[in-house]
Amino acid sequence: MISESEIKGFVIDIEQLPTNFPTHRHNAAFWEALGRAVATFGFLEEVLGRAIFAFTATREIPPDQIETEYAKWLPALERALVDPLGGLVDSYSSSARKHQNAPPYLDDLLNKLREAAVWRNTICHGSWRTPDEQGRSLPLYVDKKRGVFETPIDIATLLQLQRHVVELACAIMNTVTQMGYQFPGSSGPGKPIFGGP
Repeated sequence: MISESEIKGFVIDIEQLPTNFPTHRHNAAFWEALGRAVATFGFLEEVLGRAIFAFTATREIPPDQIETEYAKWLPALERALVDPLGGLVDSYSSSARKHQNAPPYLDDLLNKLREAAVWRNTICHGSWRTPDEQGRSLPLYVDKKRGVFETPIDIATLLQLQRHVVELACAIMNTVTQMGYQFPGSSGPGKPIFGGP
């Protein structure tokens, strides 16, 4: 056993770290693809928030329940601004299911959104390991249920993921526009939710 008097302390010489440490082992194209995928997930979260607004603003409510539902509306919209992806998917599910024109393919879309949330959490919160010979990196990520992410990720995977998230965002927008409403915040076709023709 070593006595405390024999233990020597050390500090990291920050000046000797490689440029761009700890990201120096991946090339710039990898980080660009990762950044674009992360940014696209941010866009998806915004789209979900706007869709929650659309579904809650256009839901038919019996006259005797309007005041009660109106009191719940502002807190629901506030959550849509601050919730992470998993919470937004749950809120979107609830608001779409309560709507008189809920899309028939909602369950399939929700499953895809929940699968995408696993990837979002991994690429946003994982610690990226040194890439292998094929340029694949296995991020260290453990979820709340102690599940360990085990899929190595390369640039092609990130590009495919980014495109998939774009398609999910468009599918969510379609759940609103297919009802004949203009997607909130856009200048697209459809009836504006408040005002307009």
